[in-house]
Amino acid sequence: MEKKAVNPWTWQDNYGFSQAIDVQGSARTVFCSGQTPLDADGNPQHAGDMGAQAMLALDNLETVLSQAGLKLSDVVRLNYFVTDIPAFMASAEVWGPRLQEAGCKPASTLLHVSGLFHPDVMIEIEATAAV
Repeated sequence: MEKKAVNPWTWQDNYGFSQAIDVQGSARTVFCSGQTPLDADGNPQHAGDMGAQAMLALDNLETVLSQAGLKLSDVVRLNYFVTDIPAFMASAEVWGPRLQEAGCKPASTLLHVSGLFHPDVMIEIEATAAV
């Protein structure tokens, strides 16, 4: 399989994403449900702390990917649903390096939502991976 970033500009590089990912020769595509900052019992964690919630949502995403035999570097698309865009952008220094170190620079969309399934949940991360 070959993955190639499609970036007609460079400004997105400052934000750690690609405009598109061209996937050729993929044998598998895994569509992950949105992952949130829940513990193993389904309880929301880190109320009011976007950085900690983003990291736990990524932990949960990595757990799902691992169960499928994949890793963050296999992710070709991330959709972020957040209740507070300024808090999300400010917390990028917390979760951004994690994606960068994993070699994860997918096509991405950031959406502001008025609320998620629980009032303490500030972020949900939806992923598509291909191998």
